[in-house]
Amino acid sequence: MIVCLGWGSLIWRPKKLPLVDPHPLAWNPDGPKLPIEFLRQSSNGTLTLVIDKGAAPLPVLWAPLRTANLQEAVEALRRRERAPVDRVIGRWPSNSSYEFANVIGEWAQERELKGVVWTDLKAQFDGKRGVGPSRVEAIEYLNGLSRWKRVLAETYVRRAPMTIDTPYRRAIAQKLGWQPVPLTQPVEDA
Repeated sequence: MIVCLGWGSLIWRPKKLPLVDPHPLAWNPDGPKLPIEFLRQSSNGTLTLVIDKGAAPLPVLWAPLRTANLQEAVEALRRRERAPVDRVIGRWPSNSSYEFANVIGEWAQERELKGVVWTDLKAQFDGKRGVGPSRVEAIEYLNGLSRWKRVLAETYVRRAPMTIDTPYRRAIAQKLGWQPVPLTQPVEDA
């Protein structure tokens, strides 16, 4: 079996990712423990979750894919993420070195999985790659967004799986009132 790891919008908005079951509740909560935090400023204004070695590890989610091989899974996730190149899609097993691939590989081997894919974007803030905002900067940034971008950012933070309980998320909930919401249905694109 080939699976996909997730911790953000992939859970509630899989688009055309070939999941065995696209329902948000079909994602398994016992994935590998990875350091995840809201550290990537996206083009639409949201602060998205990424793997970052400075964050605290917590279990991510996973779901089986309907793909024949690992390369097909990589390409499906690349298309879903609208990534111009497939190097931002982590994969195990791999000849390349992906940060935390050893943790993911150990987890996958325990479950006798054939392959694992995940989105491997890095922290990015104010045009600086590899650097995320501090908690204070994140809250100031989110609070200062225009109305439409603020709605998108709030939706992302609130819909992130409840098990992705990070220090930034708790600070955002306390300062901005953006409490997590349970996921009951996938969100369709308009």
